[in-house]
Amino acid sequence: MASGPGPAPVAAGPVPGASSAEPQWAVIQHVDHEGPGLIGEALRQAAIPFDVVRPDRGEQLPDSGSTGGLVVMGGPMGVHDVDDHPWLDAERTLVSAVVRMGRPVLGICLGAQQLAMALGSTVTRGAAAEVGIGRVELTGSGRLDPVLGPEYGGLATTTIPCVHWHQDTFSIPDGAAHLAATRAFPHQAFRWGHRVYGLQFHVEVSRELAAAWRPHLPEGVELNVARLSEVETVGRRLLRRLVDRSVAPSPTTSASPPGPVGGSGPAAGWSR
Repeated sequence: MASGPGPAPVAAGPVPGASSAEPQWAVIQHVDHEGPGLIGEALRQAAIPFDVVRPDRGEQLPDSGSTGGLVVMGGPMGVHDVDDHPWLDAERTLVSAVVRMGRPVLGICLGAQQLAMALGSTVTRGAAAEVGIGRVELTGSGRLDPVLGPEYGGLATTTIPCVHWHQDTFSIPDGAAHLAATRAFPHQAFRWGHRVYGLQFHVEVSRELAAAWRPHLPEGVELNVARLSEVETVGRRLLRRLVDRSVAPSPTTSASPPGPVGGSGPAAGWSR
């Protein structure tokens, strides 16, 4: 899918009031219309400084040693499309290095697939695309998770509203907690360690971000305003908990990802 004009990147750079000694976070964006959305809002509310980096425009990826945390967004490319997007391998190496340093990482859709591969998992193509406003079902581990779990309200409400836009999927990394599923794509979310999260689905979609997405959605797919409002409300709560957990001291020491990083393979198709 060709990218089109979209809103300016969200509030990159130091946040007023933040300590100058605090390491910058990096938000890696892969296409014009898929900015940080509510993730940027949550980081600003927590006074966490961040830069938006665009490897698709030739911008240099940050150095892992100076990266306080990492957010990797979605995009229309697949993790195996390194011939067309050679920066994918370098991005995956960065993800692995930041994880090894015990720092926070959040992968959204393509970003979650990059994170899964960096942790030694496989990324494959599903039978059909999953696109539009929907829900994910929390697993047993998901209901106990400190970020996703608080949305669990009993047997009648075991799901989280979200926006889907993908066809690729990942296996759950060894040692990770499997947090959410749908019938079509059972592997929707995982947590590795204390503060590394991969979400196949989107909870960062604000009304403004949705407006940028609409011209690029497949024909017949709509983002209903009322249902989107529910996604936005839940997304704000969920992402704020994730950011708060990310900056809290980790109860465990950092560990190395169990699998290899990088490499290329056959194109995996649509991947967000």
